[in-house]
Amino acid sequence: MATRILASNKSSSFTLTSCPCSCKGTILNRSNMLHVPKIRIDATHLRLPKLSTSYLTEDIQRTRNVHEIATKVENNISTSSEAAMVNAKLYAMMEAVADRIEMHENIGKQRDNWNNLLLTSINTMTLTAATMCGLASVVPQSSPFKISSTLLYLAAGAMSAIMNTIQPSQLAEEQRNASRLFKHLHRQIQTTLSTGDPTIDDVNEALENVLALDRAFPLPLLGVMLEKFPETVKPAVWWPQQKKQKHSEKNSGDRNGWNNKVDKEMRAIVKVLKRKDEADYLRLAELALKVNKIMAISGPLFTFVAAMGSAFVGCHPWAATVGVVGGALASIVNVFEHGGQVGMVFEMYRNNAGFFKLMEETIESNINERDVRARENGEMLEMKVALQLGRSLSDLRNLVSSSRNEDEATQEFASKLF
Repeated sequence: MATRILASNKSSSFTLTSCPCSCKGTILNRSNMLHVPKIRIDATHLRLPKLSTSYLTEDIQRTRNVHEIATKVENNISTSSEAAMVNAKLYAMMEAVADRIEMHENIGKQRDNWNNLLLTSINTMTLTAATMCGLASVVPQSSPFKISSTLLYLAAGAMSAIMNTIQPSQLAEEQRNASRLFKHLHRQIQTTLSTGDPTIDDVNEALENVLALDRAFPLPLLGVMLEKFPETVKPAVWWPQQKKQKHSEKNSGDRNGWNNKVDKEMRAIVKVLKRKDEADYLRLAELALKVNKIMAISGPLFTFVAAMGSAFVGCHPWAATVGVVGGALASIVNVFEHGGQVGMVFEMYRNNAGFFKLMEETIESNINERDVRARENGEMLEMKVALQLGRSLSDLRNLVSSSRNEDEATQEFASKLF
């Protein structure tokens, strides 16, 4: 009995009863807890989830989109900066043109005052000298009158020669024309800025127009003054050489307003302008130039002859007559020349001929361009020509139809404005 009790106690020392943490009362062997069996993994039968490439493709595409957006933003920034620079240049050009307008207007008023003041002064001096010359012939002590008359005649003759050389009335007309043309250029630049998308070509064109106007109408007198008595009369030129215009691809599918009818119409207008308007104003300019030359020589000549007659008063019986009559003739010539502003008339005719010359070159530069896309729109050009000639479109077409008969064309001018 005791032996059984010992055996049971011994066995109980090696055996664990129920586990307090097990809810099912499972009895675990100590050796099983100490020796955990190894798990072998067969790589050949291991299946891993496949990694999808859609995420990678989306990331690449997203990166490309970001790069494209950055490139577009950079291009837009560069384009906007270039456009801003072009606008800034055009605004600077407008300021320069506005300054030239003011300068030409001020100088034109000054030179018009020169014409009035010099004419008044010269005639006053001449008539005073003639009066003294007449008094010297009847007053016993005539030396003071003779000397004063001679000095006044000489001073009036010198001033008359200078005045006839510079032609103040013609100078004033040049400045008026320059002011008008600079105002027209100023409005053109404003239109380009407000209605179009200006480019660097517009800047270059505006600069060329400014420089051409500066050459055509110089401000200073000495060295660069326009020749007042040219040997041959030519139309005034105040525009740069006509250049080929770059065409736009937007008009590649149409005729740009041109057809055979418009082409023939423009060619006929050019013929009428050359044969009638330009030729007629050049003829009138030559006539005005001849009259002005004669008067420019006669005025100082009569004054100096009168000075000689005044100097010999009392020595020769005809001296007083020559002095008085010479002074009177000199005053008459000066009044007709500068009071009538013959130099201004010559400049006006010359500029009118230049106006028609510009029209001819503009039309010819378009009709001689084979690519109609590079031309100015035909309908727009036709309307501009009609307005510049003071005609309606129907009136302009009637002129073209009548110009086919050369006898009828010689009876009518193209322009109704001048």
